[in-house]
Amino acid sequence: MDERLSKTHADSDRPFADILSTSGRSDDASSGTAILLIDDNPEIARAIDIALRMAGYRLDTASGPEEAWSRLAQRRYAAILLDMNFSAGAADGEEGLACLRRIMADDPGACVVVITAHSGIRIAVAAMQAGARDFVMKPWRNADLIAKMEAVMARSPSGASPTARPPAELPAVLIGESAAMHELRALVRRVGPTHASIAVTGPAGSGRTLVAQSIHAASPDAADAVTRFDLRRDDRREQLAGASGTVVLRHADQLDRVAQETLLDHLPPSVRCLSIANTTEPLIPALRRRLATIEVAVPPLAARDDDAVLLARHFARVAADRFGKPGAHLTQAAEEVVRTTPWDDEVRGLALAVERAVILADDGAIDAALLSPSSTVTAPTAASEARFDLTDAERAMIEAALREHRHNVTHAAAALGLSRGALYRRMARYGL
Repeated sequence: MDERLSKTHADSDRPFADILSTSGRSDDASSGTAILLIDDNPEIARAIDIALRMAGYRLDTASGPEEAWSRLAQRRYAAILLDMNFSAGAADGEEGLACLRRIMADDPGACVVVITAHSGIRIAVAAMQAGARDFVMKPWRNADLIAKMEAVMARSPSGASPTARPPAELPAVLIGESAAMHELRALVRRVGPTHASIAVTGPAGSGRTLVAQSIHAASPDAADAVTRFDLRRDDRREQLAGASGTVVLRHADQLDRVAQETLLDHLPPSVRCLSIANTTEPLIPALRRRLATIEVAVPPLAARDDDAVLLARHFARVAADRFGKPGAHLTQAAEEVVRTTPWDDEVRGLALAVERAVILADDGAIDAALLSPSSTVTAPTAASEARFDLTDAERAMIEAALREHRHNVTHAAAALGLSRGALYRRMARYGL
């Protein structure tokens, strides 16, 4: 799920509506004084936070790459401080270098300063070669750290301060560690720098708009805004005649043959088209050649292994910030439900379920029951037991709740919104 793309969201397949419809990005999408620290050491985070706040900056922290991608998907930072090791005992800097390479691939203009041990000159050199602007050695003097951060923030490839970038310029972060997502990111980086017209296909709600944004962000024209056209509107097809640069076209696959021929006549030859469609099959051959020199297929959520859990955690962080619910997190049972449920509307449907669960959670813990599409707030009555309409993943939810509560049926039933008797009946039905 804030973007260089047009802000017309009526037909977007981003996760949340309105503010959160852009991959879970918030109103505060561009913060010129915000710095991100990626470091798993809470003591270092506290020390740097104090130093930066005294210098007038705000610090956001991420304990590792997973949380960093979540942070970077929400806003652009004036600078990023990156530790080079996250796992216990790791000292070769490979974890930090991998994180750095991905940050730079998503956003070549990112201002990254790496943190290394005093003996880490080799790692620092490798980081500079990978795109870092500078490095600091442990231990450091706060005055030197601040001076170094301000120096790198004052520099950018164009010679302008990163803090002067317009709010629309945000990195396009595709969250996921599955093989399918690694392949998708690699393909985006290969085709983005070309001038080829590209069709982004896949199920609605899977993140096609964000992939189109990522392709544009990887192009030489990344600093230029693009306009999005809903081709189901006749007037929008006519407006294409005056377009230039890169345009995003939606629903070409829903046009009849005559409308497709009209579209082809109106497309200026010099315009790069990024088309979003369910499939390219309905396109007439001439239009397919014009719009789909390359097809980038966005995998459905079911093909992304445990990426659903990573996305759910991301959406929980975003919703927690938005609704003032600090500490919102998914329980183990809830993550099992996320992992096993076929989500209607793909990533967008998952985002909606998590957002609702964050709002309904009393103590910040998102349990399995809150992720049901039928979760509602009802007043308890003595005459009727609590009801919970379970989905097709009912057995998985019950098993996850029992595991989390160590087979304490009373506690598991409460987590699922069932009476003990109702849970026993379902356990009997499934042989649990």
